[in-house]
Amino acid sequence: MKKIKEVIVVEGKDDTKQVQRAVDADTFETNGSALSLADIEQLKKLQVRRGLIVFTDPDFNGERLRKMISQAIPGVKHAFIQRRQGVPTEAHGSLGVEHASQQVIREALSNLYTEEEVDQPEFTRTDMAKANLVGGATARYRRERLGQILGIGYGNGKQMLKRLNVFRVSRTQFQKAMVQVNQEDEDGHK
Repeated sequence: MKKIKEVIVVEGKDDTKQVQRAVDADTFETNGSALSLADIEQLKKLQVRRGLIVFTDPDFNGERLRKMISQAIPGVKHAFIQRRQGVPTEAHGSLGVEHASQQVIREALSNLYTEEEVDQPEFTRTDMAKANLVGGATARYRRERLGQILGIGYGNGKQMLKRLNVFRVSRTQFQKAMVQVNQEDEDGHK
């Protein structure tokens, strides 16, 4: 089993159990969408000592937590699963990391992104418009697929633009992903 050096930030006990079935890792549980100042201070210390990987659920609260941690602690790494990879198998339960397969978790943890502030952004609103990622009937679907293909999660137009730049997605990666998005769009959202 692969040993992960960094501490993985998850939302709850069930996420910890599932992550630890997939990899040998220590986790820090935020206990849902709450994050106290004491938690932030602990996370800052862990980032200095071991590094952090933020691995929250692909939903509103997970994204909110991810944003809070990123703003408070620069340089954390991010792992993402797609919404469809975190769907519960039973009728009850919410979308989350605890429902992802061990293989999906291992893949997410091997494709990490680190946020970096950029002086000169690679992508602009013009790029988003040219790629039909904003303002059209299929823009939301296209952003969702782009985020899935690149492994950077979903965002509205403004958030997606920021993610492309902050996660340092290359122009080549973007173009390759957009070829796939365009092909799927032509094939009727397959």
